[in-house]
Amino acid sequence: MNNFLRVLRISLNHRFTLAASVLCSLAVAVIWGGNITAIAPIVDVVMVGKSVPQWLDDEIETKRAEIAELAPSIATAKDAVKAAPPGDSAEEQRLLARLTDREAFLRSKLAIYERFSPWAHRVLPSTAFKTLVVICAALVLGTLLKTAFRVIGSYASSRLGALTGFDLRKEFYRRTLRLDLGTFRETSPGDLMTRFTHDVNIASVGVANVWGTVLREPLKALVCLAGAAWVSWRLFLITAFIAPVAGYLIHWLAKSLKRANRRALAELSNVYDRLEETFSGIKVIKAFTGESRERSRFHRDGKLLYRRTMRIAFYDSLVSPMTELLGIAVIVVVVIAGGYLVLNGQTHLFKVRISHEPLTHGTLTLFYGLLAGASDPMRRMTGVFNTVQQGIAASDRIYELMDRQSLLVEAERPVRLPAPLGRIEFSDVSFAYKANEPVLQQVSLVIEPGETVAIVGPNGCGKSTLMNLLPRFYDPTHGTVSISGVDLRDARLRDLRARIGVVTQETLLFDDTVATNILYGRPEATFDEVREAARRAHAERFIEDKLTDGYASLCGPAGNRLSGGQRQRIALARAILRDPEILILDEATSQIDVESERLIHEVLQDFIQGRTAVMITHRPSTLELADRVVVMDQGRIVDSGTFAELAGRCELFRRLVHLDLRESA
Repeated sequence: MNNFLRVLRISLNHRFTLAASVLCSLAVAVIWGGNITAIAPIVDVVMVGKSVPQWLDDEIETKRAEIAELAPSIATAKDAVKAAPPGDSAEEQRLLARLTDREAFLRSKLAIYERFSPWAHRVLPSTAFKTLVVICAALVLGTLLKTAFRVIGSYASSRLGALTGFDLRKEFYRRTLRLDLGTFRETSPGDLMTRFTHDVNIASVGVANVWGTVLREPLKALVCLAGAAWVSWRLFLITAFIAPVAGYLIHWLAKSLKRANRRALAELSNVYDRLEETFSGIKVIKAFTGESRERSRFHRDGKLLYRRTMRIAFYDSLVSPMTELLGIAVIVVVVIAGGYLVLNGQTHLFKVRISHEPLTHGTLTLFYGLLAGASDPMRRMTGVFNTVQQGIAASDRIYELMDRQSLLVEAERPVRLPAPLGRIEFSDVSFAYKANEPVLQQVSLVIEPGETVAIVGPNGCGKSTLMNLLPRFYDPTHGTVSISGVDLRDARLRDLRARIGVVTQETLLFDDTVATNILYGRPEATFDEVREAARRAHAERFIEDKLTDGYASLCGPAGNRLSGGQRQRIALARAILRDPEILILDEATSQIDVESERLIHEVLQDFIQGRTAVMITHRPSTLELADRVVVMDQGRIVDSGTFAELAGRCELFRRLVHLDLRESA
């Protein structure tokens, strides 16, 4: 619930829309209660053939007569109190108090009637039928006003929910981008997508309902209950005996619905994961005829989601019948109690005073009408009860990720990296993604400024992980990584990464134009600089000659409109435009054709001059660009030297670059 309150606090930023929703709800509630009060004059005035002025005149005469009748009794009671011996006048004093209270009550009623009577004679109709017409016209006008306020209020609450969802999604996106790569490694894409789309939508719908139905309907009920208490607060208290039972049942249902909704959202994330996995791997599924197996897996996930949904439906189906049962219980108790008082002309129930004078048929009917008017909003509330519980569960899931802190902590007083950058040093570095599963073990490596170092090793030996420590995508679990003697944990992240260029094996381009993808390396660059970077990356020719719109051509999602070689050259152009002091190439030529590899090799041969470069590759042609080659195995550095030195002495190196096969051929 606390997380949903945080979502509601976001909605408070939109004060005008919030004020419109609240004011409209108040207006609807007041008019709703006001329409119900028309019952009393219809039953007690119109249905006995009187107009309101006539009824007031009769009531004034009746109250004056009752006051006059009380005067002798009060005088006699006063005399009895005076005549009684000291200490023995308790009974006489109680009688005098009752008579005095009765007189005060009658005089207060009389004062109200006398104050209202002149206005009624001037303004209100003088016949019963005309009075009925005026009351009906007032009901129609009130209903029209209520409808107008309800429409405006519903629109305002929907707008408030949409604005809150917009703000929440932006904040969620902002905080997610700040998280470390380890969090993304642990959280599946389907789960992230569910939280960003489905969960945020549900939370925003919950906000719209809170500032709409959940605010408006209880206000309507509150107005009716306040009116019922004004008619007879003692009779109203009888209904309170049902409240604890209702509160317990609603609390139980709320907890059950929240728990069921949370589990259903988790199952929905699994379905999203399955879909994402299926669509991204559709070629493999078809190649290995795995359609039936994937259908079975999807069936299991869908079945679990179905069961969770049915549990929600079960709890949701209990809300309305339970509310109706409790409402009937209240009405039955009040009908019996009120009927006894009116039909028998009584003012006491079980020796407890309920009213100063017997309730009239109109007053009791108004009391029943107000209770019925309070039960209708409660019935409407059951329709959004589950929606609010869904919003609470969704808010918990959203803030569960939003509140997660990045494992990469910025230094309070960051040290500025010098220019130009100096030596890179890995000192006794160890790292593990999971406890007791080390990926790097006591790695020490020094890379001098301007040196090109290649790293080779079997899959899973920790090559890419070691390079991920350099732009500080992760922090080592032991040891330090430093540049120019500055521990990377003491440097500002933005300053560090602005001076490093990365080209990876899985080339990622955004669904935008070619120019925009290249500009990602340095957004403030000019178009001429973009063209120059593309030229240096040997990408200018295919961009201008083969792409329909040239630099304005869309690359498609993940760059799927381009070939692997084209994507890699655009990624290289992006790195060239950045002009980094340190260049990291992670298997940058492993998944491209021979022609593209030759072109990229030419680019690299020129581009790495004068800058520090680290290459992860097994391609002999690329290794020949390196000043030094480092061989890794099982998270450790096992050898280091030039290409020729390692070819002569390191069997692992020879196997990795297939030198034995090349020599035998």
